[in-house]
Amino acid sequence: MAFRKSSAISLSRPNWAVYGALVAVLVGSLFPLYYTLLIGSGDSSTVTDPNLSFWPAGNFLSNASAVISNPAVNFWKALGNSIIVSTTVGLSTVILSTLAGFAFAKLRFKGSGPMFAAVIGTMVVPVQLGVVPLYILMSKFGWTGSLGAVILPALVTAFGVFWMTQYLQQSLPTELIEAARVDGCNLLRTFWYIAVPAARPAAAMLFLFTFVAAWNNFLWPLIILDQSNPTLPLALSLLQANFFVDYSLVLAGVMLATIPLLLLFIFAGRQLVSGIMAGAVKG
Repeated sequence: MAFRKSSAISLSRPNWAVYGALVAVLVGSLFPLYYTLLIGSGDSSTVTDPNLSFWPAGNFLSNASAVISNPAVNFWKALGNSIIVSTTVGLSTVILSTLAGFAFAKLRFKGSGPMFAAVIGTMVVPVQLGVVPLYILMSKFGWTGSLGAVILPALVTAFGVFWMTQYLQQSLPTELIEAARVDGCNLLRTFWYIAVPAARPAAAMLFLFTFVAAWNNFLWPLIILDQSNPTLPLALSLLQANFFVDYSLVLAGVMLATIPLLLLFIFAGRQLVSGIMAGAVKG
């Protein structure tokens, strides 16, 4: 009887308070995006207008066209550079973090504990402390001003290794790996056919997080790149200098930079949720 009662409680539908909290979170999350669209569709006086309308004006396309056609911004090249950097960094982080996570989670080798602790320890070091030595290193390579200087330091992250290690420890049974070895699979085939399918939900999440972080990265591209070869955030920062902080143009550019991320979440969201649910059912 107690089991039936607990099952009924766990399967009961959420009440109005839960839905109210979810709606409040949704509205709070969407409001900055809506405000960006609101200002970006106005003119230079919109941001200081005391009677600001809560309905977007009709100048967004003209503001977006002004941003795209601005020769100082070099929008299309910056967009292509951001796509190249974010996609490369996202894929490399997923691949290398999954390999390292599989090794730390399921393989027994000497020094695995201290090595994993050393990887996690790098997360407490501020990124800003590595800017100067990293710039010196890239200067010696002759990579200043090139996208390789942005991609190479971000090929793998300590957070990605930690994320995949923890996930594979919980979702990948050791018995499954031993069964694959009994069937004659070597280590690489075991990783590809056993670990990769199990890690797919966490890998999808890690790719999205890494892609967004690389897309929005501003500090290191500002230091290592020049205006002739910028990423999108670096190119949009030039709007403030060229248009004397015309916030309608600046936020129209921000909205243009946000659209690819929204499309990514729209098209990948269903596969992401289905992957997470499949992983939960398998677990």
